[in-house]
Amino acid sequence: MSSSFDGKVAFITGAARGQGRNHAVRLAERGVDIIALDINHSLETVPYEGPTADDLAETVKQVEAEGRRIVAREGDTRDLDTVRGVVDEGVAELGRLDIVIPNAGIASVAAAREMSPETWQEMIDINLNGSWHTVTASLPHLKSDGSGGSIVMIGSVASYLGLPNLAHYNAAKHAIHGIVKTLAVELGPERIRVNAVCPGNVATEMVINEFIMKLFMPDLERPTRADAEAEGSAYREANSIPVPWIEVDDVTNAILFLCSDEARYITGVALPVDAGFIVK
Repeated sequence: MSSSFDGKVAFITGAARGQGRNHAVRLAERGVDIIALDINHSLETVPYEGPTADDLAETVKQVEAEGRRIVAREGDTRDLDTVRGVVDEGVAELGRLDIVIPNAGIASVAAAREMSPETWQEMIDINLNGSWHTVTASLPHLKSDGSGGSIVMIGSVASYLGLPNLAHYNAAKHAIHGIVKTLAVELGPERIRVNAVCPGNVATEMVINEFIMKLFMPDLERPTRADAEAEGSAYREANSIPVPWIEVDDVTNAILFLCSDEARYITGVALPVDAGFIVK
């Protein structure tokens, strides 16, 4: 069965693991070729291990297992020339660009009085500037002839709320929401739609690590995933629907919809996928 995705090409950053890999593989299942980018190392201000070259190689393996082509490169979204080089190379090999998902991002936590300049800067440079670099590097390849395209940025529940100890993260994710609304107006006449998904906690390395779990469960010396998933845990209590977190598939489901022809008139939307975190 053919679909509205057949033969299209998607550029996805942060594609080595977690949400980015899932977006790549599930788009590949639907007939999409992939341009993938990730940094493949850990960062000093981030309290969990970063992706590796082996992780990105696994993404390549899984996309190719779906019978699709993939151009995967190591690179840092903070460097605009690097991002341009990767997307230019990918389009030259794969022939076009239709979908852009600036997924690369980090999480770190610090109270405003204690946040180092390095922690602030790395967050803004990756979660905001890196996302912007991904969009601007892609725009020359998204056709302006009215044939259209789809950009889905990654917001957060922090795009809506003032979550404590996350001033830098909140700032970046609020800004993503503003970019989405502006680009939706600018690019709408070209039928390029621009939206965002805004997840709550997602079951990835960014959330399921001892440092982050300790913030939710400070009374436990060494909190585990089992503690977070237990009935009545702080993770569950944070959501209206009593689950500790959503799965990567839940985020990808929203992205697939927003990129599909079924959402052809949806633009400028920041869609929460959060088990009711915001409304609670």
